[in-house]
Amino acid sequence: MRPLQAASHFLAMAAVARASYVDSLPSNAQELFSESMSWMDTFYDTEAGYLYDLSAQTALDHETRSSAWYALGLLARNEDDNVQQAEKIVNNIISGQFRNESQQWYGDYQKFPEEPAVGVSAYPSSIYNSWDPNWRGFVGTTFIMILEEFPALLSPETISAIESSLYLTAVGDTYRVGGVDSDNLYPSYSNPAIMRAFTSIYVGLSQNASNLTAAGETEAHEIIDLFSRANTLAEFNSGTYTGVSLFALTMWVKYLPEDHFMHQEGKVMIAETWRAVGQLWHAGLKNMAGPWDRAYGFDMRRYLSLLALWFWVVPEVGKEAAGLPRYPQVLSHSADYAWGPLFAVLADFHTALIPTEVLPKLTTFAGEHTFNSSAFSPPWDLVPRNISAWLADGISIGAESFEQTVVGGAVSNPSQFSPAAVQWDTGDGGIGFISWYATEPSLTATVSPYSLTLSYPRGNASSIFSLIVSPFKRQPTVSSWADLVGLRANIMTNFGVDGSSSSTYNVTYGGRNGGADEPINDFEFWNFTYVVPEGVEAPMLRLELELV
Repeated sequence: MRPLQAASHFLAMAAVARASYVDSLPSNAQELFSESMSWMDTFYDTEAGYLYDLSAQTALDHETRSSAWYALGLLARNEDDNVQQAEKIVNNIISGQFRNESQQWYGDYQKFPEEPAVGVSAYPSSIYNSWDPNWRGFVGTTFIMILEEFPALLSPETISAIESSLYLTAVGDTYRVGGVDSDNLYPSYSNPAIMRAFTSIYVGLSQNASNLTAAGETEAHEIIDLFSRANTLAEFNSGTYTGVSLFALTMWVKYLPEDHFMHQEGKVMIAETWRAVGQLWHAGLKNMAGPWDRAYGFDMRRYLSLLALWFWVVPEVGKEAAGLPRYPQVLSHSADYAWGPLFAVLADFHTALIPTEVLPKLTTFAGEHTFNSSAFSPPWDLVPRNISAWLADGISIGAESFEQTVVGGAVSNPSQFSPAAVQWDTGDGGIGFISWYATEPSLTATVSPYSLTLSYPRGNASSIFSLIVSPFKRQPTVSSWADLVGLRANIMTNFGVDGSSSSTYNVTYGGRNGGADEPINDFEFWNFTYVVPEGVEAPMLRLELELV
C-alpha cells in the first residue's frame, strides 16, 4: 500500500493527470466514464455541492452516496473547475458524517443533507431507512479510491479531512454485529462484509490502528472460509450485488500489499466468481440465468445491473453485448449508473483478473450446458443451498434448493429473492420470464432440460405456489398458460382437485395503474397462483416447457 501523501509531493503528476487520465483508460471504460458522467452532470447542483437525487423520486432533494461517486469522476476528468467541485462535495459529505459515539450510526454518512437529525422523536432511528449502515462502505471505499488514484489533485486539508473521516467510518463499522440492534451484517452478507473488511484493514495499516487491522483480517478470514467451501459468494448470482462484491474484491487486490493474504485471496475470489458468471451468463438472452439471490428485476435488459457495467468495460465485450440500451439511464434502478466512474477507473486492473477462458462466453453463447454448485448464508441457511441451472439456445432454467429460517432469502425479501426462474426468447425481441415468488422457508428444486420441479418439504394446506409471469408485447392480456408467447407450458401438480395431475389456478395482474397486485421492482407481471388443498404433504408443482 502506498502511504497517503500530501498533494504538494505530486505537483508534477497533476499536469499529466489533467491532460491524459481519462484518455489513458481502455476505450470501453472511457465510454462508460464519459456517458455516465455526462448524465450525472445534468443532476449536479453547483450551489449546494451535491447531486440531486438520481432516482427523481424526491422534490429536488440531494443524495450523498452518488455525490461521492460523482466527486471521484470529477477528479478523473479534471476539466475546468472539476477539482474544486470535487473537493466541495467531499467536504460537504464529511461535514454530514455522524460523530456521536453513543449512536449506532456513528461514523456513517447522511443519506441526504436535508434530512432531520437521525434519532430525534419525530425522525426515529430506523436501520436501512433513516440511516443505512452500508453507506459507510460505499462512501468509505470511494474516499479510499480518491486518495489512492488522485492525491496530487487534492489540497492537504482535504486529504487530512478524508483520512479523519475514514478513521471514523472504520470505527463506526465495528458497531455492526449481526443479530444485534436489527443489524444483519454477517460474513455471508457478501458485499458490505467485503467492503468492511477492506476499509478496516486499509485504515488500520495506513493510520497505524492495529485494532482495526486485526478486526478486518478476522472478518476477511471468515469471508474467505465461507467462499472457499464451494468457490461461491454467499450472496450468490445477483446482477447488482455480485457487481459490488467484485468492486470490493478489486480493492483488496489493488490497494493492499502484495504479500497480504487478502491481496492473494482476492485474486482467487474474483477469478472463481467470474467463472460462475461465465457459466450462468446467457449471451443470446443477454441475461444471467437463475437462481438470483438478490435481483431488482426479472430481465437485465430492463433494469440497470452492476454486472452489466462490468461487462461494458471488458475490452472483448462492451455496451451492446452487455445488453444495455443506448441510454442506460432509461432503465429501472438507473441510479446505479452512478457507479460508472468507479468501474471505469478500476477497469484496466480488474479485467486483467478475469480468467481468459471466461471472455468468449460473455459474447457468444457456448451451447447447451448445465451448472451445478452451492452457496451458504448462515445464519439464515440451515444447510447450504444447492444450485442448478440448464441453459440452451433461447432458454435458461435455474433454481436452488434451500432450508432457511426465514421466507425471502437472507434479506427476508421475496421481492428480491428469486430462487427459481425461467427465461426465454419470446421471438418478438422480448425476454419472457417465469419466477417462483418465495412463500416458503424451504424448497426442493430440480432442474432438467425444459423442466423445473418445485416441492415444499414443509408445505401444508396454507401453502401456495405463486408464479410471476412476464407481460408480452404480442399478448397484452393473459388469462391462462395458453397465452404465453414463444413458450408452451404444461403444469403438473400432486394436488389435483380430482386426484389427477392437474390443478386449478388463479391469474391476477400486478400493474402500476391497477390490478390485484403491485409491480415488483418496477416490473409488471401476471401472477399464476395455485392453492394447496387440505391433506397434501410435500406439495409439488412441475413445469414442462417447450419453445414455440
